[in-house]
Amino acid sequence: MNSLQSFLAVAPVAAKPASSASASASVSGARVAPSSSRRGRVSACLAAEAPPPPTAGSGAGKPRRELSAASLAVIEDEARYLVSTYNRSRVVIDGGRGCKLYDLDGREYLDMAAGIAVTALGHGDPDFHATISQQSGTLVHASNVQYTLPQVELAKRLVHSCFADRAFFCNSGTEANEAAIKFSRKYQLVANPDSDAPPFEFLAFDNCFHGRTMGSVALTSKLQYREPFAPVMPGSNFVEYGNLEEAKKVIQSGRLAAVFVEPVQGEGGIHSATQEFLQGLREACDEAGTLLVFDEVQCGLGRTGYLWAHEAYGVAPDIMTIAKPLANGIPVGAVLVKEKVNAAISYGDHGTTFGGGPLACKAALTVFDKIHKPDFLAEVSKKGEDFKQLLRAKLSGNPHVKEVRGVGLIVGIELDVPAGPLVDACLDAGVIVLTAGKGNVVRLVPPLIISEKELEQAADVIRDCLPALDVATS
Repeated sequence: MNSLQSFLAVAPVAAKPASSASASASVSGARVAPSSSRRGRVSACLAAEAPPPPTAGSGAGKPRRELSAASLAVIEDEARYLVSTYNRSRVVIDGGRGCKLYDLDGREYLDMAAGIAVTALGHGDPDFHATISQQSGTLVHASNVQYTLPQVELAKRLVHSCFADRAFFCNSGTEANEAAIKFSRKYQLVANPDSDAPPFEFLAFDNCFHGRTMGSVALTSKLQYREPFAPVMPGSNFVEYGNLEEAKKVIQSGRLAAVFVEPVQGEGGIHSATQEFLQGLREACDEAGTLLVFDEVQCGLGRTGYLWAHEAYGVAPDIMTIAKPLANGIPVGAVLVKEKVNAAISYGDHGTTFGGGPLACKAALTVFDKIHKPDFLAEVSKKGEDFKQLLRAKLSGNPHVKEVRGVGLIVGIELDVPAGPLVDACLDAGVIVLTAGKGNVVRLVPPLIISEKELEQAADVIRDCLPALDVATS
């Protein structure tokens, strides 16, 4: 048994400058969507009114990747005014509906990325929209100096859904992991009152990703994320993902405050843990007095077909971090902890200005109420399994495809060459996908509401774009 799926068995190119006059003229118009009569168009998975047809002068009739002056102007301004942290695709997203995105030139894209596993309910969900509209007209922000009802209600809902006794809210996945780091160290300080040097180190695993703040990046294995900012937080240890015996050696040293592990790695290349591995970590942590932290920022909240990815294994952590899909794009993260961890935390030990605000929490309640339903989760599981089988059938025989793996709607296609040319070709063909791993994995994390027909469209486009790998390697 090598993975969760078997366990379940049941750099941007510089833009050509656009004149300010032409850019101004192009930007002044409203976004236009492609004609509904375009051949091959698959209806969006959300039952909602389609975007309006293109107006005269729109980019609907141009080749897919030919950019208008308006798009080029945005790209040029981004290069001039934003810090250069992103190697963006040359597309300016301007709107969305269901599982479709539309660029500034009116072209349509099937969204197989969901904003990096964020928009679980897709774009323009009517219930989500109604919640945001209502709450924004009532109360958007109140500091954590006072109580707010949506925050307390969301905490109650999350706690009742899992192993946890308490919740702490923040704004992102990296902030959730940062809080988990602090909570773990404080727990060890309280649990070892007579020690001059309580356990303060951490164990994480190769191919892991836990975030980009100085604590969480120290627990992220990829050197390119850590080395430019060295020295990062001291005390990080890494062993091979799935290597229980090596992990036990580090845990048994008695130096660890906590072990951080993703039940399913996303950024690392869509690798699933085994029950034996997670259960072994649980037992070793219990013996050593070390906390076990599950990072479910990407794989949690329905992505695997379970509400929480670790449910499939029957192994519970002491702390769990969540974020990405929790409010369908409104920034929010959470740390869920057992009471023994909460008991070590005092007033003032940690805090946040924006975390758990009423708008984000009200939005998250709407998302949670939809995702946690058994029928919804069963559909995710079925669609994910059907999609993997479809990909295996359509991609079989291609020498560059090594494996199709994943669980639920977190799926990876491992290649024997860099995936960038395939990702670019898919974008040109109207499907947005991501890379993962060492750049050789195509990561597919669509909205959880995606239809079987849209998944088939994605599989067809990926198959048809595989020749781009041959061109890149020739």
